[in-house]
Amino acid sequence: MLHRVRVLLLTALLLVTGSVMSSAPASAVIGGSKSTYGPWAVRMLVDGEPACTGTAVAQQWILSASHCFFEQGQPVADKRISFRVGSLDMRKGVTVRPVPGGRVGSAHADMMLIKVPPMKVRTAPLATARVHPGQAVRQYGWGATCSGDENTCQSPVLKQSDLRVVRPDDPRCEGYTAPGGSDFCMEKVSGIPAGGDSGGPVMSLGPHGTETLLGVFDGSDREKIAEAGEVFQQLAWIRSVTRQ
Repeated sequence: MLHRVRVLLLTALLLVTGSVMSSAPASAVIGGSKSTYGPWAVRMLVDGEPACTGTAVAQQWILSASHCFFEQGQPVADKRISFRVGSLDMRKGVTVRPVPGGRVGSAHADMMLIKVPPMKVRTAPLATARVHPGQAVRQYGWGATCSGDENTCQSPVLKQSDLRVVRPDDPRCEGYTAPGGSDFCMEKVSGIPAGGDSGGPVMSLGPHGTETLLGVFDGSDREKIAEAGEVFQQLAWIRSVTRQ
């Protein structure tokens, strides 16, 4: 299996796995812009510390990346996890916690659905068609704004990166995506997602309120290439879980 550079975010994970590329050049993480819209974006914390990003896809369900919920191959306990919702500034959001035992992982993609008490936020519409090469997309997250120790520069406000979908067999995507896989590959236009952005929404472009959730960000090289699990491919699974 081709090696993937996963965006693992917790300090403990970084110390144990070394997944974040501390040797990345300065231009690898910095970029993008401050978001002015993103009511469905959710900040995940573990033990009160910034961890991943997620998306409210139903009033009681958050979609994020499965790898955010494991340390050394073991599940992170529900009691250690919290989410901030309802604000682009995570310091002002409302805190919600997982419903015990309410996590459901996809068998085919790096995606996790987490049940929480009802949230008073706008939820993200789900894509009903596949992404296509050349499509402009936008990724949102509260992740790192520096290279090196990404834990030291997690953004308190939601940021966004503009990217463009490329073919999964593009040589630049080797190790990230493969034809027929569950992920799609993106190239940097402005900014590149990094540590802290894992699980965050990759949205279509459009007037506020018309965007659809295309993907769940799950890795990048911190320079030019990023990957995301494709929501359309997991649409039946997402709907089956969130309608329970």
